[in-house]
Amino acid sequence: MTHSHHVAARTARQFGAGLRALIALTVLCGVLYPLTVTGIAQLAFPGRANGSQLKDDSGRVVGSELIGQRFDLPRKNPDDPGETPVPDLRWFQPRPSAGLTAHGAGPRSALLVSGATHLSGDNEVLLRAVRDARAAVIEDNTAAGHRPAPADVPAEAVTSSGSGLDPHIPPGYAALQIRRVAERNHLAVDEVRALVEAHTDGRILGFVGEPRVNVLRLNVALKALLGTR
Repeated sequence: MTHSHHVAARTARQFGAGLRALIALTVLCGVLYPLTVTGIAQLAFPGRANGSQLKDDSGRVVGSELIGQRFDLPRKNPDDPGETPVPDLRWFQPRPSAGLTAHGAGPRSALLVSGATHLSGDNEVLLRAVRDARAAVIEDNTAAGHRPAPADVPAEAVTSSGSGLDPHIPPGYAALQIRRVAERNHLAVDEVRALVEAHTDGRILGFVGEPRVNVLRLNVALKALLGTR
């Protein structure tokens, strides 16, 4: 056998070994491993594996408890990208989402991109946005015989999170909205306050993080309460 035949045979063996390794690893890592992990996840914690979806009383999926969402009035012109969203004050409102941007041909097909504003603490644009947001929170949450003081507005009510998708607000911001939600929905203040307290989560393991309220969970419970009236 000539030298060229040895080289060709060695090359063919190496090619065959590489091809077999490619097929084996593709089946192992691309098929068996994902199927195994997905199967374990679906059996052990299907709710989390499917995105921590929340459903209302009718069984309709209304969102994920991991992703914040706005509760706005319907747009007057859905095709106008410049139309400012107006919050629906019947519902508890989340943190601002100033860092969110949209990319796409129009508001109906735009891709929502999460992120922060990346503005420094002394940036005049940020300071003006905070002042405007504080004034709006005070105005929106003014109810009969009650007007919140500027000192009552927590930082989370006027600033967005790093992702702009924080699903939680602090209990203080939820409490600030109780009178307004009660008035708009013709409910007793104590009834709404009890609803907030029932949906306030404590620190993880008793010491990690801060108490928090999941806005979507709270609004789903509010909708269920209104459905009994």
